Amino acid sequence: MGKALRWLVALVMLVGAVGAGAGGASAAPAAGERTTGERATAEPDIKDRILAIPGMRFVEEKPYAGYRFLVLTYTQPIDHRHPSKGTFEQRFTLLHRSTDRPTVFFTSGYNVNTSPRRSEPTQIVDGNQVSLEYRFFTPSRPNPADWSKLDIWQAASDQHRLFRALKGIYDKRWLATGGSKGGMTATYYRRFYPHDMDGTVAYVAPNDVVDKEDSAYDRFFASVGTPECRARLNAVQREALVRREEIVARYQKWAREEGQTFEVVGSADKAYENVVHDLVWAFWQYHGLSECADVPAPTASTDELYTFIDDISGFSAYTDQGLEPYTPYYYQAGTELGAPTFDTPHLDGLLRYPGTYVPRSYVPRDIPMRFRPAAMRDIDSWVRHDARRMLFVYGQNDPWGAERFRLGKGAEDAYVYTVAGGNHGSNIGQLAADEKVKATAAVQRWAGVEPAARPLAPYDARLDRREVEREPALRP
Repeated sequence: MGKALRWLVALVMLVGAVGAGAGGASAAPAAGERTTGERATAEPDIKDRILAIPGMRFVEEKPYAGYRFLVLTYTQPIDHRHPSKGTFEQRFTLLHRSTDRPTVFFTSGYNVNTSPRRSEPTQIVDGNQVSLEYRFFTPSRPNPADWSKLDIWQAASDQHRLFRALKGIYDKRWLATGGSKGGMTATYYRRFYPHDMDGTVAYVAPNDVVDKEDSAYDRFFASVGTPECRARLNAVQREALVRREEIVARYQKWAREEGQTFEVVGSADKAYENVVHDLVWAFWQYHGLSECADVPAPTASTDELYTFIDDISGFSAYTDQGLEPYTPYYYQAGTELGAPTFDTPHLDGLLRYPGTYVPRSYVPRDIPMRFRPAAMRDIDSWVRHDARRMLFVYGQNDPWGAERFRLGKGAEDAYVYTVAGGNHGSNIGQLAADEKVKATAAVQRWAGVEPAARPLAPYDARLDRREVEREPALRP
């Protein structure tokens, strides 16, 4: 279940380094904001207003023209059901445009990026953006960590509490958004607190309703792309296991040189089998049909095969060092979210560790896990029957879309769109022209801003990067 981190993404955030105490410089005045001289007789500085909220702590400010960008923390209960039983500091960022604009509540479902970034809905509505780090991703982890308090309701309650704290300042409309696990997070938040947000935009969000029933993935891999491309990928995946001994020896040498270990998974051989198992999934998640010609033939040299495996799956994914940052995800996959499985008949006779390709294998054994099957059934039922002002975007060739959210008769003003040929980076801007116009109009209508056939904020190459972050495969 995993792939090396490779690219930066707008949809799914990277961990940024937080420089404590680096505040000071301010960006150019945002739209609707007064200059420093004018603030003396106008409303207080936005940073001062935020810090006046109990529980807020300033970390740093990074200047960006047209915005104020603040990194902060907010004190949250470890257990929202029993707030007196301890607290932790949860990191978040604020991309401030103007209190006269709508606000987009973004989460990747993982760490928060501490550099200025703008999600697609934020660009579409020309709004502010609050980006929250998911609980238990460091440094937003209670100490000591009671892992039983890492669940989707507690995380939704984090969002609810921060929203209520900020709503007095940002009193225009709010939208929730996120990609992949962030799209799941935005959906769960809406389910548990349906009246907080005025709309939700969830990108490439998996929906594993019944964890043990994964035939949708088998159907996906039997039809994605072309027969020639599927055969080529299956052949190189099989060859990677045929040459296991030679490649694992090289893998172990790399691990020694890089200080990588395999205590959680058990051995370099087990880690390698997981890396290879990810190969076909990872190709479709992050690549596309146009790259099938780059898949090496089974007769390729071992050097070429090794490089291809590392580029697509990533040898660091199943080391202790590669797994540790994602322990909270693997824990959730093994307790509530579920995890995909799929048949690999072309690998028969070559897999040595059947049954270990599950979340429990990637979480240290001193952390207890128990799966709660009712969690996703509840979410799915609510979306089908009660979704209001929700928009889901998927990619046609993204394996995560094989099990997706679907709308029933009870849903109102809700939509599911699919990007033709799209992968795990699919978004509104990649939809067919008529669908893009409709989706953009819905987002703007929910935000209460002037309608347009395009995003209201001009494209900014730094803020609006849309490339997909390469991460462990089989992790949304």
